[in-house]
Amino acid sequence: MIRVLVADDQAMVRAGLRLILEGQSDIEVVGEASDGEDVQVAVRRDRPDLVLMDIRMPRLDGIAATRKLIEDHPALRILIVTTFDADQYVFEALRAGASGFILKDSSPEQLMAAVRLIAAGKSNRSIATELFISEKTVARHVSNIFTKLGVSTRAAATAYAYEHGLQARRT
Repeated sequence: MIRVLVADDQAMVRAGLRLILEGQSDIEVVGEASDGEDVQVAVRRDRPDLVLMDIRMPRLDGIAATRKLIEDHPALRILIVTTFDADQYVFEALRAGASGFILKDSSPEQLMAAVRLIAAGKSNRSIATELFISEKTVARHVSNIFTKLGVSTRAAATAYAYEHGLQARRT
């Protein structure tokens, strides 16, 4: 079960996102927040796996809220939900530690897929298990990738990949 917290300053948007997500058997909406300060409290209280975070909110915007959440809860995944497709917002959100972003005009199916893709982020242990290699080998490869990219976190590597148009190749 993927535990999701919805953070948006517009009550109708929160209600719509909740309605879309609660219809899924593998997703549970565990809470809501109306601004960047409230989301800090809600994450501690509700312990979600993933936060759907609006960029523009009062008191503390989504980017600053993301940065603070990732500092306090590094394993938390954050999916930015925004009406703005301007690159500066996307880059800032990814640099702040967001795992990805989706536009508010995306389809419900795209939203659910994004929640499932972001929530499926793999730990070194699960990667090692899937590839039948040691966790230390995975850690070494991840470290080498970070060094080559000049980054220190998976979120920063994601931002780098986005900025440079890198995509995973499917075989």
